[in-house]
Amino acid sequence: MNKKIGNIFKGDKVIWMVFFFLCMISIVEVFSASSGLTYKSHNYVGPIAYHTGTIIVGVVVAIITLNIPCRYFKLMTPFLMLLTGLLLIIVMFGGGKSTNDASRWISILGFTVQPSEIAKGTIVLVVAQILSAMQRENGADRQAFKWILWITVPTCLLIGFENLSTAAMLFGVVILMMFIGQVPKRQLLKLAGALCLCAILVVGMVMLVGHDKSKEETAQTTMVEQTDQPKKKSKLEKILHRADTWKSRIMKFGKDDVSPQEYDLDKDAQVAHANIAIVSSGVVGKGPGQSVERDFLAQAFSDFIYAIIIEELGIVGAAFVVFLYIILLYRCARIASRCENNFPAFLAMGLGLLLVVQATFNMMVAVGLAPVTGQPLPLISKGGTSTIINCIYIGTILSVSRSAKMKKEKEFESKRV
Repeated sequence: MNKKIGNIFKGDKVIWMVFFFLCMISIVEVFSASSGLTYKSHNYVGPIAYHTGTIIVGVVVAIITLNIPCRYFKLMTPFLMLLTGLLLIIVMFGGGKSTNDASRWISILGFTVQPSEIAKGTIVLVVAQILSAMQRENGADRQAFKWILWITVPTCLLIGFENLSTAAMLFGVVILMMFIGQVPKRQLLKLAGALCLCAILVVGMVMLVGHDKSKEETAQTTMVEQTDQPKKKSKLEKILHRADTWKSRIMKFGKDDVSPQEYDLDKDAQVAHANIAIVSSGVVGKGPGQSVERDFLAQAFSDFIYAIIIEELGIVGAAFVVFLYIILLYRCARIASRCENNFPAFLAMGLGLLLVVQATFNMMVAVGLAPVTGQPLPLISKGGTSTIINCIYIGTILSVSRSAKMKKEKEFESKRV
């Protein structure tokens, strides 16, 4: 029996344990945080049944993925690049579904897919290939840097118009991969300087083009009452229609602390109730399913689920979740160190960084250390295709660990003979 189970759950056992714990935490906390959905739909089983089913499908997909030899991932790269580029262009030019003032989703065969989720894994796959193909005795060839930027920058720009935080996070992961891949430090320093300049220009453009949403809504309401015609946006405003949201998030994060009596719960509801959830948690929390702030947080089951975890499981539970992601990254590093070839090593590290960096962003937002970005907590937040894609990442890492283990066992047997 144990042998049959072992044949199914192959690969690094520690990563399987981390994956299992994250899935269990996800089911419990999403069930608790989805009270708003159950109240609106009058269906108390439907949301959690759907999420549990998604996780089960994700586990099956991870098992299928881990049985794919690493060399086949290289063959998928051209097809994934074409698919990613096509989907991102469709979304950019108005072919995507709009939710919360952002057109990030596209419907394919009845399934809603976020192209940026596919793009993240594709870019990591491409960068891993470039770094492995252009490795020299003293590190990566100087041309590797140029090739990586030629592919990464256009993709991040396409993502950035609708999802700036995802584009920034993905580019950060690429930089970390280049650092691990021993790209010349002078090139990385030049890139860092260019990024600082670009960040200043982007923030300046956002502050210039963006509008104060509360004032803008009041002005538009008055205009509609007087003329019954909505205000037309300029071409620049249409291109940067997310500038209002970005400006609002920057200004809210950068403003000085205010007293509880002066705090506006209508404008800053998410941040305020996340803070209340954290402050009221204690060391061990209120207990699973006992959250109060889940009823006031609009994205309690997604963007701010870490705040609900802290409220229900306390500092101990929050630290345990952080520990799981640290272990995941550590095991990816161990797997990479056992790989004979560069490509699977870079691929495992890239995917591990992708999951952990996104988790770090989400947790920093929940505790108020970063502006609201809309990044879900990987493998915990409620999601459809995004959860399944994250499971594919885990399956790919397990595939790398499996091939590295097989090579190690063959070497041991050859030495023994």
